Amino acid sequence: MNCAQKFDTVESLIDAVLLKTGPRIVLGIPLGIGKPNQFVNALYRRVQACPDLHLTIITALSLQKPHGNSDLESRFLDPFVARVFGNYPDLDYLIAHREGSLPPNVRVIEQFFKTGDYLDNDSAQQNFLSVNYTNVARDLLTQGINVLAQAVAVDTDGDRLSLSSNPDILLDIKDLLATRPDLSVLIIACCNHRLPFMENQAAVNCDAFDMILNDPLSTHDLFAPPNMKVSLQDYAIGLYAGSLVRDGGTLQIGIGSLGDAITHGLLLRQQNNPSYRELMADLLADLYGSQMPALVDLKPFQEGLYGCSEMFVNGFMHLIQAGIVRREVFDHYELQVLLNQKKISVELLPDTLSVLLEADVIAPVLTASDVAFLRRYGVFKPEVTLLQTQSQTQSQTQPQNQLQVGDMLIPANLDSPAALAQVSKHCLGTRLSGGIFMHGGFFLGPRAFYQALRDVDAGVRKKIGMSRISFVNRLGDDARLQRAQRRDGRFINTTMTVTLLGAAGSESLASGRVVSGVGGQYNFVAMADALPDGRSILMLRSTHSHQGETWSNIVWRFPQITIPRHLRDIVITEYGIADLQGQTDSECVKRMLAIADSRFQAELLEQAKQNGKLEADYQIPESQRHNFPARIEAKLRPWRERGCLPDFPLGTDFTEDELVIVRALRKLKDDIRHPVELVRMMLRGAHEADETSARYLARMQMSDADVEGIKLRLMRRLFLGNLA
Repeated sequence: MNCAQKFDTVESLIDAVLLKTGPRIVLGIPLGIGKPNQFVNALYRRVQACPDLHLTIITALSLQKPHGNSDLESRFLDPFVARVFGNYPDLDYLIAHREGSLPPNVRVIEQFFKTGDYLDNDSAQQNFLSVNYTNVARDLLTQGINVLAQAVAVDTDGDRLSLSSNPDILLDIKDLLATRPDLSVLIIACCNHRLPFMENQAAVNCDAFDMILNDPLSTHDLFAPPNMKVSLQDYAIGLYAGSLVRDGGTLQIGIGSLGDAITHGLLLRQQNNPSYRELMADLLADLYGSQMPALVDLKPFQEGLYGCSEMFVNGFMHLIQAGIVRREVFDHYELQVLLNQKKISVELLPDTLSVLLEADVIAPVLTASDVAFLRRYGVFKPEVTLLQTQSQTQSQTQPQNQLQVGDMLIPANLDSPAALAQVSKHCLGTRLSGGIFMHGGFFLGPRAFYQALRDVDAGVRKKIGMSRISFVNRLGDDARLQRAQRRDGRFINTTMTVTLLGAAGSESLASGRVVSGVGGQYNFVAMADALPDGRSILMLRSTHSHQGETWSNIVWRFPQITIPRHLRDIVITEYGIADLQGQTDSECVKRMLAIADSRFQAELLEQAKQNGKLEADYQIPESQRHNFPARIEAKLRPWRERGCLPDFPLGTDFTEDELVIVRALRKLKDDIRHPVELVRMMLRGAHEADETSARYLARMQMSDADVEGIKLRLMRRLFLGNLA
């Protein structure tokens, strides 16, 4: 058994690492909050100071605290960041990478960018590694990593470690290394006592690592992106998507306002179903009239959902707390099939043993392996044991197995009705154990999410299975079991653009410059295609705008395709649902036109006709020609005013004053581009601050005592004008 070396300081750890690796370090670190920031920063500084050393960092989703791009933005953001992000240390390599100032002996390779952060960074674009998330472990070894380091959680007794937010890659790496004795990778754990301790596959013994760092400086606050406002446009998309989720099914969603909109829709469906049905009937009326398709399900959740999502997001925690995500799955195929068929339930009944016997899951005369199975899954009480004896008859010696419960001995022969009745009465547990209702590869979210994970009841924690990404994102080595677990799968992802023929571009611009990365999207789409009742749902806003100009996100063609058209399934915009599965090209084009913004429908229609994909006389139906933002506003604004569609459905880290200030700053940013509005705004700000606006000025450090110089006085007046 490997005995990990223990280190109390990061510098002593780096000394030991360099003794093992020599001058060239190829460091793999996980995405998101699993990065050991203190270790990475100290190693980066050591290499930066020594030209004889060379460091390559291979990672994804490197996160930096928000910062203002102007004095006004900084006045707002700095106090907010200090409150929300605490002592989270930014990554030195990330700051240098973004500024283009990496030293010549440091290289950074990423396989997923924070959206849009590196569009103008040639070095980052050239060193981007395009890969499905499920193959990252393979490609890390291809790139020659010799060190793999990650932050880990520590249990209250300090005896166990947990991969916490990131079991995604390390478990796969260790499996691959077991088949490659020619490779050597130093695996390092850096203890961060602020990470939530997660059980199941995430909980590991110390011997899973070669080196363990427990420097107090490695414990710091986690990167905690706040929830963003959910627009009415995003609510429309999220409500459509949530209406396709089946009770008793499987759910995958992502981070951001669209994910929050889906979550809130599901909560509304469960907790206020009459209002939800009324809202959805109004929203769906233009699509289907009064005849809802079989694809749509508006009923409350009786059986509940199983979450299986690359990213375990804040929304899932809300669904768990609301009792919506509660359908447990088990790592035993026959048991899972019987649950799916409702021949047994998680709550054990007197006939459970008979059902297991009839399905040949256990033998009539219980063996040691049968009893071990029954105890493991809670069918038998933990104290039930098997005594194996033999009885002598005139012709032969026969096994005479007995079950012992306390002082009671019961024949282990279930063919005997009397013995079966006794076993059911005295040995049967009350509930199946070992079930998981949420599998995830990594987690990331706001402060309240992390705190909820720290505070969660131990019984609930055991039902959350943070796992390897190769298990979560695709059908792998045990596809038969995964198919049984992931019934009625709804795998919901966001994309940037979709063609009229159903292909999707989700990661890059037409130029090839990478916006983010493929992540797990392709695998989830392919998995939905492989599951008999699975559906892939791609969501996108129908248009995007920049500096006053608007473009359609539904296009005729797009050169950088993430999802090919042969995997087309369900596409959703704020204007509706396009079910493309099993449809001809012409029907696919018609359904995509139906959910496009009407400002662009005519041009798209003509392009489809010119390329022979639509009959020459086809016209878009009148009912589909009114896809304008004002229609969504008119439909959903009354529901927002009724309180059913709040701005921040899952809460926010912004105070009420800060929300007012954010609106004023956004208006100011828009108005600066229009000179006439700028003058009007200055006039609006000419009055003296009242008691309320004085409070906002104080928050922005722009009270009378704080304001010096003409520029700052002008900005104060403009800010006041927008508050007015």
